[in-house]
Amino acid sequence: MSADDMIVKIVSKNFDIPDSHKLEVALKNGRYESIDKLFSMSPDEVTEEVCKSGLRGKGGGGALCGPKWKLMPPVDDRPRYLIANGDESEPGTFKDRQIFEYDPHLLIEGIICSSYAIGAHDCYIYIRGEYKFFIDRLNAAIEEAYEAGIIGSKVMNKYDYRMDITVHRGGGAYICGEKSALIESIEGKRGHPRLKPHGKECEWFFGNPATVNNVETIASVPNIVLNGYESYTKYGTEKAPGTMLFAMSGPVKNPGVYELAYGNKMIDVINKIGGGLQDGLELKAVIPGGASCPILTAQEVEKAYLDYESMWDIGSTLGTGGMMIIPQGVSMVDVAKNLIEFYHHESCGQCTPCREGCGWIDKIIKKILDGEGSNEDLSTILDVCDTMNGKTICVFAPAVKDIIKSIVEKFGHEFEAHFKN
Repeated sequence: MSADDMIVKIVSKNFDIPDSHKLEVALKNGRYESIDKLFSMSPDEVTEEVCKSGLRGKGGGGALCGPKWKLMPPVDDRPRYLIANGDESEPGTFKDRQIFEYDPHLLIEGIICSSYAIGAHDCYIYIRGEYKFFIDRLNAAIEEAYEAGIIGSKVMNKYDYRMDITVHRGGGAYICGEKSALIESIEGKRGHPRLKPHGKECEWFFGNPATVNNVETIASVPNIVLNGYESYTKYGTEKAPGTMLFAMSGPVKNPGVYELAYGNKMIDVINKIGGGLQDGLELKAVIPGGASCPILTAQEVEKAYLDYESMWDIGSTLGTGGMMIIPQGVSMVDVAKNLIEFYHHESCGQCTPCREGCGWIDKIIKKILDGEGSNEDLSTILDVCDTMNGKTICVFAPAVKDIIKSIVEKFGHEFEAHFKN
């Protein structure tokens, strides 16, 4: 299969069209075509269509979108909210910003569809604070949509359904990509993750029911509404149908963001779409889905497939699909130090195992790089990783454990080369 045959255009269909972010161009290229069909269906019918599509959350967790919508309580007098997670602070991840830049009206269309399904009339888009250019472009598209009557007191100037959208700019905290910390931030509090309930339920925004979905997840909904769930399930695998925006960074010839069906071989994506590594370089490792996913060696990459279940089977996770390519010659000790410095800085400090564990590992790796380390230090890193796993409010600490432990276990000889004896 050639690179062209591997690329699928659903979410990215309009990305290459000049001025695709402008409403006039967006309308000529299919935007808002799903709305008439949307309002010919009941909210429950829309939700069922999304359930049948097998649409999964594309923000890292991979949870099924339809069943998540069903966690919303029956409609009552309380306001209900859709919250679009566009924080995108995971190193190696830069896909949601493609939607903000090239097709913000697709996101607005997806917000209308998703809000109708869950009975929400207000959507907050939480966007990474550093994304100044993308925030301005998104706000311009929302303003166009209001002026054209696409959103506001009525949808598309004819459907009696109020739809208001507000962009909320984050303060630059990585932890606010976690959905409950994100909500705390919008509510005006410190971005600390909340304790999870014992059973499955929706999120709560100022005490009112809310659903949090990733930007790309929401942008995938209009195609499902317009063309039916079969248009989505014809791509991908049985358990991971559809497509995802996969990012590739590092010394490949064609770095960038590409929409692909789930289930492609990772090495084929790197070689055929990424063009392989730059001349003279050989593959050493790949962090497959953003910086918090367990690392894969070059040998494991040869056997890896880009879908959730396959990645779990090989001992890693698909995450956000942000592949970070690492060539031979790069020190894995330096990689570990670079990553742990980031996580040490970004831990919210609420949980002791995370707050102290990140700092402890950071100090130990610095000690090793300074030539003062020993085998005992490697054992300590692994012990701290085990202490961080599953003993905190959110998955930040377990994610740090995943990447650091995998580097130490798979590239321990590189750490040993720094030992003083």
